[in-house]
This record gives sequence, C-alpha cells and structure tokens, in this order.
Amino acid sequence: MADQPRGALDFLKESFPAVAVITIVVAIILPMPTILLDTLMALNLIFSLLLLLNVLYTQRPTDFSLFPTLLLVSTIFSLALNVSSTRCILTQGERFNGRMIRAFSTFVVGTSGTEGIVIGSIIFIIIIAVQVIVITKGATRVSEVAARFTLDSMQVRMMAVETEYSQGSITEEEATKRKEQIRKESDFYGSMDGASKFISGNVKVGVFIIIVEILGGFIVGSVMYGEQNVVSTYISLAIGDGLVTQLPALLVSTAMGIVVTRAAATGILSQQVIDQIFGRDPLVYWICAVVLVFLSVLPGFPWYVLLPMAGITAFHAYRTGNIKKKSAGAVWGSEEGRKQQKEEKPADFPPVVPLDALSLELGYGLVPLVEKEKGAELLERVQGVRRQSALDLGLVIPKVRIIDNSILEPSEYCFKIKGVDSGRGKLRIGFFLCINPGTVVTEMEGEKTVDPAFGLPAIWIPQEKRDEAERAGYTIVDPPSIIATHLTEIIRRHAADILGLQDTQAILDALRKDYPTVVDEVLRDGVAGLRVTDIQKILHGLLKERVSIRNMVSILESIADFAPVSKNVRFLIEKARQALASQICHQYSDEDHRLRVLTVDPVLEHKIIESRYETSTGFVSALEPQTHKLWINAVSQAAAAVKKKGWMPVILCSDQARFLVKNSTDREMPDLAVLSVSEIVPDIILEAVGMIKIDEASAMTQPE
Repeated sequence: MADQPRGALDFLKESFPAVAVITIVVAIILPMPTILLDTLMALNLIFSLLLLLNVLYTQRPTDFSLFPTLLLVSTIFSLALNVSSTRCILTQGERFNGRMIRAFSTFVVGTSGTEGIVIGSIIFIIIIAVQVIVITKGATRVSEVAARFTLDSMQVRMMAVETEYSQGSITEEEATKRKEQIRKESDFYGSMDGASKFISGNVKVGVFIIIVEILGGFIVGSVMYGEQNVVSTYISLAIGDGLVTQLPALLVSTAMGIVVTRAAATGILSQQVIDQIFGRDPLVYWICAVVLVFLSVLPGFPWYVLLPMAGITAFHAYRTGNIKKKSAGAVWGSEEGRKQQKEEKPADFPPVVPLDALSLELGYGLVPLVEKEKGAELLERVQGVRRQSALDLGLVIPKVRIIDNSILEPSEYCFKIKGVDSGRGKLRIGFFLCINPGTVVTEMEGEKTVDPAFGLPAIWIPQEKRDEAERAGYTIVDPPSIIATHLTEIIRRHAADILGLQDTQAILDALRKDYPTVVDEVLRDGVAGLRVTDIQKILHGLLKERVSIRNMVSILESIADFAPVSKNVRFLIEKARQALASQICHQYSDEDHRLRVLTVDPVLEHKIIESRYETSTGFVSALEPQTHKLWINAVSQAAAAVKKKGWMPVILCSDQARFLVKNSTDREMPDLAVLSVSEIVPDIILEAVGMIKIDEASAMTQPE
C-alpha cells in the first residue's frame, strides 16, 4: 500500500520541536517586537502550568517519561525570553510597552512612588528566596537521593523479579514487564537528577539578569537617555521581568518536586490525597474538632472562624466513621450476599451441590485484592499461575473460584480442593513480606511471621521501608504474589487431587483430534483395553511425584506397549516414568547435565525389597518399626547434607526398589525425588555424592 499523503496538521506535529528550538535561538540572538515578546511570555506561562497539571494528573511519575526533556526545554526557553526582555528594556527605557512585564510590575509594586518600589522590591526578594532556598534546593536534593537509591536498588529489585519468576508466581511476560519498569525508573530518576540542575541554574541566572537590568538601566537611562525617573522605572521593570520569567520557573520547580517525591505512590494525586488524608481513622478528625472548639473559647481567638471549622471537621469525622462501618459490614458480592440472606426453602437447592475443584476463600479485609475498581491484581496473578501450571505440569487447572468467607479472619485466606482445606495464610494489606534468601547483610526489624507457601521465617515491613529492605538483600513479596506463590505450591503438591475423571476424559478427547490411533490403542477397544479410570490412576501416580504429564503421547504409547504384559497400574506408572526418563533427569540435573544422587546400601535396598507387602491398593513397604525409624533418620541426614551443599536431594536405586523407597519416605519427606537406574538417560552425567546406610547394631539394640 502506498504511503498516505501527510496533511498540514501532521506536518505541524512533526515540525513543532524544530520550530520551538529555532525560536529559542532567535529569541537569544535577535531583538523582537514587544507584541511577540508578550506572546511568547504568555506561552511560556501556559506551558509551565500545563507541565504542573500533567504531573498532578499522572498515575505514576515514570508515565511522564518526557518530563526531564521538557524541563530542559522550558528552562532554556525562559532564559531566552529573559535575555530578549532585558534587551528591550535597556534599548527602550521608559518607552518600553511590554504588557506582560508592565502588568506584573504593577501587580507587585502596587502604589506609585518610593513606597511602592520598596514594598515591591521586598516582596520580590521574598519570592526569589522561597524559589531558591525552599523549592528548587529541596527538589534538587530529593532528585539526587531518588536517583542514587533507585540506581543502588536496581540490581536487588531485578533479582527479586527473577526469584518470583523462578518460583512460578509470575509469568515471563510479567517478569519482562517489571524489569522494563525498573529500568525505566532508573533512567527517569537519573535524568531528573540532571534536569534539576538546570532549574537551579535558571533561578541563579535569573537573579543575575535582574541585577544587570537594574544596574544597566541606571547607566543607560541616566547617561544615554537622560531620564528623570531612572530608579522607579528600571526597578519596576526589572521586578516585572523577573516575575514574568520566574513564575513559570516556580511552577516547573513545583512540578519537579512533586514528581520526585511521588516515587512510591501510584494513582492520581487528588485521589491519593482523599484516600490518605481525608479517608483516615475518624478519631483523628474528632480530636481536631475538639482542639478547634477549645481554641475558640480562649480569649482573643476568632471564634467565628474556629467554630464553623470545628463543625465541618466533626461532620467529616461522623461521615467517615459511618462509611467505614458500612464497608466493614459489607460482603463482597453484596447482591449475592443479600440473596443468600433471604429464607430459602429446601426445594430451592439442587439435588446435588457440586464442590469446586479449587477455590480461594478470602476474609473481608482481603476483598480489595479482587475488586475491579482497584485493579483486580490478584485475578491476573491467578490466571498467570494457571497458565504456568499448564506449561510445567501439563495439567489445565480449572478456574479458581474466589469467594469471601465471613468465618475467616479479615486478613486470612484459605485454599480448598474439592471442599477440603489445603492451605491457608494471613496477609497484611499495605505491607510487604521480606524473606531472607541467605544473602542479607543487615537484618531489619519487623513483625515476625512465616512464609505460608514454604514455611520460611519472614518479617512484615511497611511500604516506605521497601527500598531499604531491597538494598539489604531481602526478597520482597507483595500480598498478591504471596497468594499466587502459595497457589503454585499447592497445585504442585495436590495436582493428583485436582485431576478428576472428567478432566482425564477431556485430555483424551483433545489428544484424539491429533493422535486418534494412540488414544484408541490404549482404551478398552484397543490392544491395551484400559478404562479411563485406569488412565487417571496412572496420571495420578505421575503427578503425585511432580512428573509433568504434558508429554501425553509418550505416556500413552508406553501404556500401549506394556499393558498387554500387565495391566497393573503401578507397573504401568513405572513404565511411563521410563518413557519420560529424559524429562525427569533434566528436571533434577544442573545446567551441565550433571545429576548428583544418593545411593542406597545394597543390603538395605534388599531389605526394603523383601519388606514388600501387597494391599488392596498395591504393594507398599512394610519395614519393621525400629528399622523404618533408622531408615528415615539416615535418609533425612543424607538429604540435609546434600541440601547444605546447594544440591537437590535425589535417591537412585534399582527398578524393583524405586517405588518402595519412595513409598517408605513419602509420609515424612513427600518432596524427596527417587529415580531408578532405568530412568537415567545417556546424556546425563551421574555423580554419587553419598550412600544411605543404617547401623545394624543400633537396630538390634533399639528398645521395643
């Protein structure tokens, strides 16, 4: 398709930056008529006001990434106008007719004569002092600190994102998005640190130009033009010129201060003010109202001002208290709550009330995490966990039903699998969970707690200490990420419980579209002659040991190969594992394809095989109680030694002993990986790091 012809509006948009830069250069070099000077000064004032308003109504500071550049352009433009106005004042003297400068000088100086000049000069000096000492200096200092802290914490924050991604609490897309945001913040505050120096220099040069205007005006007006009212003329014009150029600089400095001080805040500033100042505990406003009433009865105080203010404050406290009571008593999904509160007849219930495969129940204090008005961040995290679980385990997790539960504590949440409590925890909204990954140099103080997903010791810290914790080396987790990480771990541990018969049938139906022969061969009509329930049990056995079932074709092909030999589910599970040998080995090996394993003493392994006992559900290990205790202690010590070296504990044994070893340790160490020799593929480098054995003498002397 040919390029569309550009219109005049498109041309103006593209050429505007070049025109603006050329205008600035012309304003510095060439003299200009006063009407053009007035136009550009008005434009400078409006542009500075627009910058301030855009800052006030920006969701987060980094969204206005062009601000440092605009800050520079605005500063240079203001200085160019100052140079041009100085030229016009010195060349025209009393004949100078710039309306903007005359208006500002009249506004500040006020009355004519010496009194007006003195008062105007004092007011102008105060305005400049506020601009230089308070606003510009403070904003520059905050910019320096923000830039340094942002740069120092950049690597730690990147590592925290990597940790969340490796734990599965966020997706790759979310991790990339967060890293890009961290880089953007670092670049933004670095640019702001440099741009703040332009504002500081602009104010100093503006003061210097004003002094030059006054001194130069005295010389030019008295010597060259022979003017009589040299003092009043040039001082008033210098004050007007200074104000008309410093007022935009004041607006820009204020905007810069707001940007750099909103580093940890997101959202529109006006809404934040309403939420964080006027939406606090009503007790604060009751106390304020009482203080105003007390001041109004003291002699000399304007009671007619203080009493109405006390009344307004008390009304706001009463109204805020009522709103908070209603919010605390409200139930998320109020329409549904009202329906449930109505009397229902037994006939209103269906014959069978199905249980959700996976549900998340929240206390009312955690309901804001799923409210659409507040971003519904938790809903996005849950969707990300479902997608990641489908990739990692090959299991499509059903939709997680999120409901409120008034029985739970306000800050408590609970996961349920088919109605059974599978994990719970407590959160603190507005706080972050800090976990020590082992690299913390300086420990921080905070409310001690335990990570609900892995049981690791942690602390709660407020939002304002997040940067400090990141610099100290803590892993920082926000409340939605805590729930998402906990959900990921629950899915890994209970994947077998989540996979139902209908889910298994759905997997087979989907696979049949591309691999009809494989599916037909395995099911009852084929050579294997298995039922869907048999396939479900095999998949349960794999998921229980955290083996991904994503490669369903290989699993079904192995079943089709060995089902004619034996339809024993445990036998077929072992054969399916051997078909997935490469996947399993790489799951536990390092980047160099090195798999470090613990072996079992042959005598002990033989004893475990001899302890095999057949039950209605299959074979299990039935070691004598004292021998079993010594066996578990030996495995625990060996696994702890391997973990201490930073390796994952993996036991390697014979094919006959693999499941019995796993079965004997499953209750005490459910996460322990046990592999058989047949599951080791050629491209894996085996390295034995220890042997598990028990002292027979100790076993004989153990008391009954």
